[in-house]
Amino acid sequence: MNAKYRILIVEDDDDISMIEQTYLEASGFETFIVSDGDKILPLLHMENFDLLLLDLMLPGKNGYEICKEIRDELNIPILMVTARTQSVDKIRGLGLGADDYITKPFDPAELVARVNANIRQYRRLKEANQIEPDEKGDEIQIGDIRVLLHGWKVYKGEKEIRFPNREFELLKFLAENPNIVFSKEQLFEKIWGYDYVGDSATVMVHINRIREKIEDDSKTPKIIETVWGAGYRLNR
Repeated sequence: MNAKYRILIVEDDDDISMIEQTYLEASGFETFIVSDGDKILPLLHMENFDLLLLDLMLPGKNGYEICKEIRDELNIPILMVTARTQSVDKIRGLGLGADDYITKPFDPAELVARVNANIRQYRRLKEANQIEPDEKGDEIQIGDIRVLLHGWKVYKGEKEIRFPNREFELLKFLAENPNIVFSKEQLFEKIWGYDYVGDSATVMVHINRIREKIEDDSKTPKIIETVWGAGYRLNR
């Protein structure tokens, strides 16, 4: 990674934002710090950033509200920063479309590693979307769902469904390996690319978001099935 990758840091604690800025810039990133949640969306529309480092507990408009607003309009990797350790807080943030989270206090080296991993994955998605239609290669059909493996697109019938990068990676992996049960640990390591830390919220929330988009009834899923005590399986 180098300085052409720009990180928007959203943090109201000056000490924490300076730590984040110092370590990210030492690793070759450009950074921009904002503490006012109301300024985030207009700024993202005016300038290009490669990742949003978003503190959840902001005064006024909190990180949850900001995350939802961004996901309704833009596709940018969102790495949540939270001081809360309860799974419900992480589930809520991931459920609103965040790609990943890191808990305070964090190891600065881990922060840099998470930023790198999320940007790499997003760049792969962006580059794949630039492939011409006749070069996109194979697609996988699952009932009325079509997954364009190289085009990074998903259709339900004739309607394209918007998939953030982590959700697409997860669906793509399951679609390419149908009828096989994968544990949460295996899916986390495969999709997120670093060691599983014992919290199943990330995988569970992303599976639920995928189901809401592709299943006729997400409460009784038929495509992505939960195999109790073992993990998840995509039926095809």
